[in-house]
Parts: sequence; structure tokens; C-alpha cells
Amino acid sequence: GVIKDYKEISAVGHRVVHGGERFTHSVLIDDEVLQTFKELCDLAPLHNPPNVLGIEAAKKILPDVPHVAVIDTAFHQTMPPHCYIYAVPYEWYEKYRVRKYGFHGTSHLYVSRRAAVLLGKKPEEVNLITCHIGNGVSFTAIKNGKSYDHSMGFTPLEGLVMGTRSGDIDPAIVGFIAERENLTAQEVINILNKKSGVLGITGKYTDRRDILKAMEEGDERARLAFEIECHRMKKYIGAYMAILGRVDAIVFTAGVGEKGWETRERVLEGMEHLGIKLDRERNRQAVSRDKESIISTDDSPVKVFVIPTDEEIVFVEDVIAIIEGRYDIPTRFRYSFEDPSYVKK
Repeated sequence: GVIKDYKEISAVGHRVVHGGERFTHSVLIDDEVLQTFKELCDLAPLHNPPNVLGIEAAKKILPDVPHVAVIDTAFHQTMPPHCYIYAVPYEWYEKYRVRKYGFHGTSHLYVSRRAAVLLGKKPEEVNLITCHIGNGVSFTAIKNGKSYDHSMGFTPLEGLVMGTRSGDIDPAIVGFIAERENLTAQEVINILNKKSGVLGITGKYTDRRDILKAMEEGDERARLAFEIECHRMKKYIGAYMAILGRVDAIVFTAGVGEKGWETRERVLEGMEHLGIKLDRERNRQAVSRDKESIISTDDSPVKVFVIPTDEEIVFVEDVIAIIEGRYDIPTRFRYSFEDPSYVKK
């Protein structure tokens, strides 16, 4: 139930968006760790400053309980250098740590572990493409249970088309628009973060349900936004299949991934030659945020799952394991939801 008194709280878990290269897993927050998060604010100016404020406020209110950071970028620290280094002057990486970091890590961790259960395999035995589709959108190529490549980059702006973010564009556009519109580079980047994506294309919608409704009413800009977003998703799935070689399953999660059957159908249609056979009836029935579903045909070489994400249980179990001293190497750590008998509450 609802906590009635601060004394009932025995630990606090904090979501921290950016952990840089230092943090490969959740960590107990001490003064040194907090200082590192502050130093990383330049890498995540929209997210880390409020994360730091939240930690400081909580530590003032609850100074005598352990505080644990569960870090968005940590899951992706298994990516190899050829996946995370950009083809820019190498000294940018040496001086400023400019590289791909990846985000939505807790969500990708949860659904990848659940997918392994549904496949009847150990996490280290599976190759997956996990598709987190909400207002923010990110895909991960999971190789042998670990993040191998990921669509987001140095910031969450890279990659797929999102609610308000552009995803991949030609970087030269920033300078071109800055000059034509008399804007600074940062002002253009703010537009790419907050006024682009499907909002930028439609001029008014970020919610995909609104876009689908507008499409039914004949709004061609809404249809264009839908087609652009689905085209980009299909392209990333194809690319990740190429680099993984063998793919056991594709997993859809988060708001649109869990409930947007129209998006899933559009993205996966015509991919039978890659071993992806969508069962349209199963797909259209899979619209619950509380139920795991298989939406591929029985004979599909690549399975397709809809798995509602549950980042909170990862938070809780990481926090408890850390304060009890049971948190080992994160890629080997086993969660309760990896038990075949687990039922999401």
C-alpha cells in the first residue's frame, strides 16, 4: 500500500539517465558517485541535472538509508568499440568521450530477459532485437544476451523517429538551418529534440493514437508521419538482423510497442523473406499492457513477442541486491522474473 511514514522506507532507488563509461551497472550512491553524475551533466544536460537534484533532495529527507542509482546507459556498456565509436576525429572521444552510449537500458534488459524465458533459453543463448516504442523510441541488437548495438547515441536524439525527436538526420542540416533562420546550433538542436519527430511532420500530434485517428479522417500529413516512422523502424530491424546473423526473436514493448498493433503490422509486413511471419489476428488481439503475447505464426523462424516492460521490478531487485551485497557481475545477475513460473503482478 501507500507509505504512511518516512520510517517505512529502507532504501531509495534513483533512475539516472547518463552514467557515462564509468558505470556498467547499478551502484550505491556515495559522495564520489554523486560528483561523477554532476560531471556528466554536460553529456546529458536535459536529464542528469534533475536526476542529481532528486538524489540530493532525497538524501536530505532520508539521510540514513542507502540510495542506489539505476542507470539508463549501463546496460549498453557491453557494446564493442566498433559499434560505439563515431567516425569523427578520434581525439573527440579521447578528450570529451564523444561516443554512442545508448538509453532505455532498464527496459531493454527486462524484456530481453523475459524473451529468453519465453524462448526456453538462457539469456546468454539468445539473439534478439528489442523495440522500445513510446514517445521516445529505441531499438537494441542483443547478441548472446548482451547489448551489441543500439539506435540511440551520444544523446537520445540519434536513431529512430520519435514523438518530438527527429532521430537520424544529415548533421549538415544543423548549420544550414542555423544560418538561414538566424539561430544558434543549440537552438536548432533544441528544435530537433522538442519540435521534430512526428510532431514536426504533423505540426500538432505526438500521440500515435491521434495520428491514427487523423489518418482515418484523411489527414495526409498524419499518414506521412506514420509511414516515415514505420519505414525507419523496418530499416533498423533489417540492419540489426544483418549484424546479428541469427535472430531468435523480435520484441515490442512500451506504449506503442505494446498496444499499437497498426504500427507493428506496418513495420513487419513484407519481411517473410527474412524469416518473420506475422500472425495478423494474434497481432490485432495483442493490445494489453498487462499480458505477454506471441504474435508470429507457429512456423515463423523468427518469433515475435509483445512484452509489457516493467522497469520498476528491475529497480527494486537491483536496489535490494546491492544493499544486501548480492549484486554480482550484472550480465550474470539473475532476476525473479527470469523464473519460468513468474507472473507479473
